Amino acid sequence: MTFCTSRLVPKLAAGFAAALAFTASADAAEHTLMPSSKTVHIGHFAPNVKPVLSVDSGDFVTVETVSMLTPEDILKSGVVPASSIPPYQAEIFREVKDRGPGPHVLTGPIEVRGAEPGDVLEVRIISVDLAHDFGFNRQRPGAGAIPEDFPNLWQRIIPIDKAKKTAEIAKGVVIPVNRPFFGTMGVAPPLTLGRISSGPPGIHCGNLDNKDLVAGTTLFIPVHVKGALFSVGDAHAAQGHGEVDLTGIETGLKGRFQFIVRKDMKLAWPRAETPTHWMVMGLHIDLDEAMKMAVRETIDDITKRFSHLTREEAYMIASVAVDYHVTQVVDGTKGIHGMIPKAIFASR
Repeated sequence: MTFCTSRLVPKLAAGFAAALAFTASADAAEHTLMPSSKTVHIGHFAPNVKPVLSVDSGDFVTVETVSMLTPEDILKSGVVPASSIPPYQAEIFREVKDRGPGPHVLTGPIEVRGAEPGDVLEVRIISVDLAHDFGFNRQRPGAGAIPEDFPNLWQRIIPIDKAKKTAEIAKGVVIPVNRPFFGTMGVAPPLTLGRISSGPPGIHCGNLDNKDLVAGTTLFIPVHVKGALFSVGDAHAAQGHGEVDLTGIETGLKGRFQFIVRKDMKLAWPRAETPTHWMVMGLHIDLDEAMKMAVRETIDDITKRFSHLTREEAYMIASVAVDYHVTQVVDGTKGIHGMIPKAIFASR
């Protein structure tokens, strides 16, 4: 069921300040979107998926997401009590028959009124909180960074201590889960692509599996269809850069977003911003090509922000000051993201 409130809250300013500071206006509404068989779609992005919620530019939406585990998978592990499984989990897997070709359970889509093809959807990630006290890690035949070394299906259900924000993933191995993030955030693809898998990221954004897109960051996504049609899922309690065995700690999260239609921006590919960095992305089935794309996106971003800098100077900056991370290597389309430090630009 979709829940929407009529309470009005302050709208963020049009510009995104370096410290992500919020300024007040008075016409942004709060909405809540919970997962159910009527408000999720499984395994795909498509330009013709009907929106389950419509909001105005500037509105805030609190969204909860579901993991890819069936209740049967969770219970047979013996480490999670039935009381920990949210009631919508069974209903979703029982009722939603239209699935694939990917695996992700996505809450949405959310229509942002006024968004048109050629615009940019600014997605401000206000907060991200753990919704479940369990997660899982899965290795699958033919997948992962070294599938030839691990030919068998393997899965572990992992209890999460929400109070301590830790998870014991193996005996004596405890990791923090204090920077959860949504692995998949995206809009509908262009009409010419039709229905696409939720697995590979792309021009629609989608399954980036980028551990740096935590609360306090903002994603900028090119819009391809009217209303943008934003969906979110693939919640991660933790993940390393690379996500080499196929998954992080997959779980359920509750996130609060603000959506802003940007008609003053034009982007060919998704980009992002943190309080301290501008983020560019390279996406390609070949990791070398993904790296080349990330470097070219860096040069483009710097020279557009600072018109006095030449391409040669931007290339130099990319080499001496920008950190490039292997986002993930397991989603078919691999990812590299570059972090451009804001602090080095005195003129900004």
